[in-house]
Amino acid sequence: MKIKNLLIVSIVGILVIVMNGCSSKSKQETITIGSKNFTENIILAHMMADVIEDQTDLKVERKFNLGGSNVAWKALLNNDIQMYPEYTGTIVSNYYQEMTGTAEETLQKAKDLLKNDKLVFDNPFGFNNTYTLAVKKETVDKYQLKSFTDLAKVSNQLILGSEFEFKDRPDGYPGLEKLYKMAFKNVKGMDHGIMYRSLNDNSVDVIDAFSTDGQIKLNNLIILEDDQSFFPPYNAGPLVRQDILTKYPQLAEALNKLRDKIDERNMQELNAKVDSEGLKEQKVAHDFLRDKGIIK
Repeated sequence: MKIKNLLIVSIVGILVIVMNGCSSKSKQETITIGSKNFTENIILAHMMADVIEDQTDLKVERKFNLGGSNVAWKALLNNDIQMYPEYTGTIVSNYYQEMTGTAEETLQKAKDLLKNDKLVFDNPFGFNNTYTLAVKKETVDKYQLKSFTDLAKVSNQLILGSEFEFKDRPDGYPGLEKLYKMAFKNVKGMDHGIMYRSLNDNSVDVIDAFSTDGQIKLNNLIILEDDQSFFPPYNAGPLVRQDILTKYPQLAEALNKLRDKIDERNMQELNAKVDSEGLKEQKVAHDFLRDKGIIK
């Protein structure tokens, strides 16, 4: 009887050890992906998560809609997340406050600067989502607008609807003020999703926008020409901690599946499916990857 009891205790002990080992292994093999607080970034983050789960044995925790750029950046530096989708112009001009150049120059500069913080920006998705300024056709006709320079001349008669972040970023409104001498009658800070509604109900006359916003086409808005090339290139891609790539080298191969797979038109259509058709970001991301044969 004692032998039987001893055997049972031994088996239980072994099971506990095995279960603890499995639990520990599961915990080690979980990575966390974050995103900023706008549709496109959430869609891209879901794509990153889906392709990693499809191509590796790693589990992904999704911490999406964290907030603006600086919130996501700090979360990455603090290792609260291990990667999120980012843009070259934001890395160079906003985080490191350095001058940008051409798309290729800005990409290389981003890579070089990130080495100081042991971060990696590889496998760009294939599109440039630059900032722009958008207006209604009636405003274009009324003031004969074609470019940012034209807009600057009448800016004191107009109200700018701006993302809160854009109001303060050096590659946002402060830079436009300096280069183009823009001085709007008022600048109203607001969330990204509200800007188009505010423009349509004439609460504002001009909004900052992303060139891949689906709402631009749906609302028949006019994008003005950045005739002095103020806005830098914002090529999108995964921003990843070097330590997680070293620990799990299969991540790089998985993320490489997304390299050059999305163009501006693709991204605008995906954004529109969420913002106008009401589909969930996760479904839009998953369907795109599956349709492209990137995941099963």
